Amino acid sequence: MNVEETEIPEVKLISPSKFGDHRGFFSETYNKVAFENLGLQLDFCQDNHSFSAQLGTLRGLHFQIPPFGQDKLVRVSRGAIFDVAVDIRQGAPTFGKWVGRIISAQAWNQILVPTGFAHGFCTVEPDTEVQYKVTAPYAPDLERGIFWNDPELGIDWPLGDIRPVLSAKDEGYPDLANSPAYFTYEA
Repeated sequence: MNVEETEIPEVKLISPSKFGDHRGFFSETYNKVAFENLGLQLDFCQDNHSFSAQLGTLRGLHFQIPPFGQDKLVRVSRGAIFDVAVDIRQGAPTFGKWVGRIISAQAWNQILVPTGFAHGFCTVEPDTEVQYKVTAPYAPDLERGIFWNDPELGIDWPLGDIRPVLSAKDEGYPDLANSPAYFTYEA
């Protein structure tokens, strides 16, 4: 398993080993001990799975507030996404900055999005399946979001001329500047 820091060091790109032969392949996509040996102390409690039929389906930017903030380990088992993590920790040197990566079944990579970051993705291939582990259960009353196309964030979604497929909820979130400070940076 290989772990790389991104431009925002708390967001990690993870590449699990994949072993193939004439039957197919085997991969350990998560191993608690291996993660701990890499300094990643996470207690996952729930696995989620989403399917997006259309190219350009955009989900996000989502997060949960304390006491149910979530770390997320995101992977793609079919298709590909452009995955984005936005730092929403007040006082962080990277507050309002974002990291975006292509996560795909072909690349067999994952992204670790820590608590204190808004998370979203858009599909760059049709019929995409995304699975992600979280460290806190879903708490609908504590779910929040940031507008996916906040001009101050300037996220370069790879949509080209495609109009994103969005939920009504995702269209209604506020810009980061108009959101309460739910998370504070701790150096």
